[in-house]
Amino acid sequence: MNARDLMTPDPACCTRETPLQEVARMMVRHDCGEIPVVEGQERKKVVGVVTDRDIVCRAVAEGKSPADVKVEAVMTSPAITVTERAGSDEVTQTMESHQIRRVPVVDQNGTLCGMVAQADIARRLPRQETGELVRDVSARSSRP
Repeated sequence: MNARDLMTPDPACCTRETPLQEVARMMVRHDCGEIPVVEGQERKKVVGVVTDRDIVCRAVAEGKSPADVKVEAVMTSPAITVTERAGSDEVTQTMESHQIRRVPVVDQNGTLCGMVAQADIARRLPRQETGELVRDVSARSSRP
């Protein structure tokens, strides 16, 4: 099984200039906690990610208005990605080593084509692998 088999295809994405309030609405509409940040809607090269936690910790908690702040101010960059051909072991290892719950998937040209989340792993891989992933990703980290 590879990333293409695990991923949710064609995820919602935004650019550096997108207001945080719009990104938060995208998260609600698409029932997700992370939106990939791309160079532009035509060329979807991943340049970062913005999570619900980024919005809360880097904007709201600091008294900034999500209506006034652009994604660029709070996004995590560079983004950790996997290729669509990466095997499930590589996908879970990447998530574990970087302590991330979601990872954008790119094609051979570096263009965004999907997202793999812990829930995707839980639905498709054995329980032991899922448990190890959750444990390792949830270990204390220095990320905000």
